[in-house]
Amino acid sequence: MRSEEAFQLRGGWSRHKDASVIDASAADVAERISISCLFPASWHFSLSPVVLPRFLLPSFRQLLLLGLLAGVMGLLYLLLVTGKGQYSWMREDRHLHTRLGRVPDMEATDTNNPNLNYGLVVDCGSSGSRVFVYTWPRHNGNLHELLDIKQMRDKHRKPVVMKIKPGISEYASTPDKASDYISPLLSFAAQHIPKNKHQETPLYILCTAGMRVLPESQQEALLEDLRTDIPVNFNFLFSDSHVEVISGKQEGVYAWIGINFVLGRFNHVEDEHEAVVEVQVPGSDQQETLVRKRTAGVLDMGGVSTQIAYEVPKTVSFASPQQEEIAKNLLAEFNLGCDAHRTEHVYRVYVSTFLGFGGNAARQRYEENLISTTQIQNKLLGQHQGESTDSPILDPCLPADLQDEVGPQDQRVHLRGTGDFDRCRLLLQPFLNRTNDTNTSLNGVYQPPIDFPNSQFYGFSEFYYCTEDVLRMGGDYNSTKYSNAAKSYCATQWKTLKERFDRGLYASHADQHRLKYQCFKSAWMYEVLHSGFAFPAAYENLRTALLVYDKEVQWTLGAILYRTRFLPLRDIQQESLKGSHSRWHHSFSFMNNHYLFLACFLVVVLSILLYLLRLRRIHSRSTLHRGASASVQWLEEGLGSPDLPVTL
Repeated sequence: MRSEEAFQLRGGWSRHKDASVIDASAADVAERISISCLFPASWHFSLSPVVLPRFLLPSFRQLLLLGLLAGVMGLLYLLLVTGKGQYSWMREDRHLHTRLGRVPDMEATDTNNPNLNYGLVVDCGSSGSRVFVYTWPRHNGNLHELLDIKQMRDKHRKPVVMKIKPGISEYASTPDKASDYISPLLSFAAQHIPKNKHQETPLYILCTAGMRVLPESQQEALLEDLRTDIPVNFNFLFSDSHVEVISGKQEGVYAWIGINFVLGRFNHVEDEHEAVVEVQVPGSDQQETLVRKRTAGVLDMGGVSTQIAYEVPKTVSFASPQQEEIAKNLLAEFNLGCDAHRTEHVYRVYVSTFLGFGGNAARQRYEENLISTTQIQNKLLGQHQGESTDSPILDPCLPADLQDEVGPQDQRVHLRGTGDFDRCRLLLQPFLNRTNDTNTSLNGVYQPPIDFPNSQFYGFSEFYYCTEDVLRMGGDYNSTKYSNAAKSYCATQWKTLKERFDRGLYASHADQHRLKYQCFKSAWMYEVLHSGFAFPAAYENLRTALLVYDKEVQWTLGAILYRTRFLPLRDIQQESLKGSHSRWHHSFSFMNNHYLFLACFLVVVLSILLYLLRLRRIHSRSTLHRGASASVQWLEEGLGSPDLPVTL
């Protein structure tokens, strides 16, 4: 009995103790943390909070602070990335524009580029016709900038140009053959332009000197044949207004536009190294003034005519109503920009062409005067000057000891050069036909004042040949050095000049005709420049040139630049519609991507917070449970008695 009671007491205590052990084990199990809720089942494992670091069990304030910090970081990330994206688009566009601007003009044209546009200009001159193919990329949308037009180059990097002879004026009696005459030029151009671009490629046929001399009825018959047949045979963008006979004034304006465009004078980006000029905008009621890049004037002396063109920045005054009426025919006011309301590309240009003032024509006038004067003197004085080599006429405008014959067969006059440059200049001054009227030049034609200290001119054709072919001083013009070199050349014996020529001391394209008339043309150029156009002898801003930036600049470049000036509006409208859609689409996808990232980021942060909160609750519950179990066990251990034998 005692043993059974002892057994019962011992067994009861043991059951309590075993229960405590089981509860402690349960508590221990409860204290172990399962984190399988965040991982696949195969990754399930448990971790005791004893081994967790303290920072995984933060307080509520710390959790709140951590959540706010994570949210702020997410918003900052979104703003920074969005801003960076916008600026990166701007940088990319700017970089692309700069890269396109740096592509050398000598590179072959990429006909596979769908963004390239094309244009054709046919120059119908007196001796022949030429077609020029131009190309330009899509306008960048900046209304301050012009189209970036360049001459097209084939796969061999040669300019796409073709010339045929004779001039179209030769078909005045058979106008129905005009289109057949032009067709080879257009077929040549069509082969170089992608077929899908033909319909949007403008074609301009512009006729010059040869057509001007024809009667208006013959001009119109030739032009009408072109207007009728070309649209049938070719798919270019062509209308009736695209074919015409242009005036010498228009041709001069186009040449001025082309040269200044190549020089970059229409790019009004501020540059401290570029000279500027204050301009009174033509046509402005309030006499609006603006400061922009100084443009370059153009001097061009050919064989038959001489031309001058330059910008007149200030409003000019006239000495008389007659002079004002004449000036209207010589001043051209035009806007190169695509927006008629913007004045930054409005120019007032003076252009005048002087027929008979070219180098060869001036020499012919000089010889005709020499022949007539000699004949009159011989009749009056009963002499026979110039009728044989024994009694030649002394000509200071020919190199020393050069023998020459001039005039028709029945009026031959023998000349012998004396090579006197200064004397030659004096003899040539009457041929300038200057008057005493103010603001006039050659032939007494009106010429607006030139601000010589703030001006720049380029001299082409004979201005370059006279300074470079023989004298070898082309480029920056200096009147003193030029006149000294010309004097030395004129005074040199003709025999010596020929020896130098045979030894190749002159320019490769110089010939004996150049050697023979170099003295005359040097004096004529000097007089036209300084006496005719009244350039000061100390003028230092004239540069004689054959090419501009290694390119021969044709007036056709200025023509297509002027005639396509409104095309950027079409590109801008298309780009604005296309750009707004693409920007909306890009912005939408961009914002979608980054908002999606932000949402994912916030979900992750929220999951971490919830996880930490769960850790805290489990830790609190397990701590409380463990404390209660320890108290019960202590009570049981303190109140329990040892096994005592009980005797009944």
